[in-house]
Amino acid sequence: MRILIIEDDKKVAGFLKKGLGEEHYAVDVAYDGEDGAYWAQANDYDLIILDIMLPKKDGMEVCKEIRHKNIATPIIMLTVQDTLEDKIKGLDEGADDYLTKPFSFEEVLARVRALLRRTQKYKTRTLKAVDLELDPVTRKITRAGKKITLTGKEYALLEYLMRNKGKVLTEAMIIEHVWDINFDSLTNVVNVYVHHLRQKIDKGFEEKLIHTVRGVGYIMKEEDEDI
Repeated sequence: MRILIIEDDKKVAGFLKKGLGEEHYAVDVAYDGEDGAYWAQANDYDLIILDIMLPKKDGMEVCKEIRHKNIATPIIMLTVQDTLEDKIKGLDEGADDYLTKPFSFEEVLARVRALLRRTQKYKTRTLKAVDLELDPVTRKITRAGKKITLTGKEYALLEYLMRNKGKVLTEAMIIEHVWDINFDSLTNVVNVYVHHLRQKIDKGFEEKLIHTVRGVGYIMKEEDEDI
């Protein structure tokens, strides 16, 4: 899952990026409203964390611009002013939730998870493909009842494949959602991680779930499904 943080305070932005990265989210950071508004429209994010007080363009204006472009990405607004008027204005502009500074990372993470679960594509708690199951809340993964342990990036890749079961994903799409905007897309890291994932998910099972679409990308599907 990919998150955009729009925050000019580099200490706060770094704190959020580090914590969310450790939770296996791909995180991009914009340090002013103009860059934030541009990135939010140019890339496909699963969630945006948006500060109100920003240089060049404030958070309210950024939120309004994003919504006027019909971008429905969930937005959590950050503010140092815990006033009812600010919250009402932010919600009216299209924000989905509010966090007042200072905040704990545990609260940020709880809000992020709750907001993602409320969006349409996160309604189903457990993701399934044949006998493979992934619980996004507990991050527990099993196949045929056997627990599977993955690294952070392996988990992020598997979740992305399972959320898009039956859909061909290009390497560019995978990099965009699993790694951050500064990642070197010229490496063969996707091939490497798909190989590692196959060793843990498919090895030893008669039915293979992760398939290569030659010259295009990868797909998670049951073997009798047409591409």
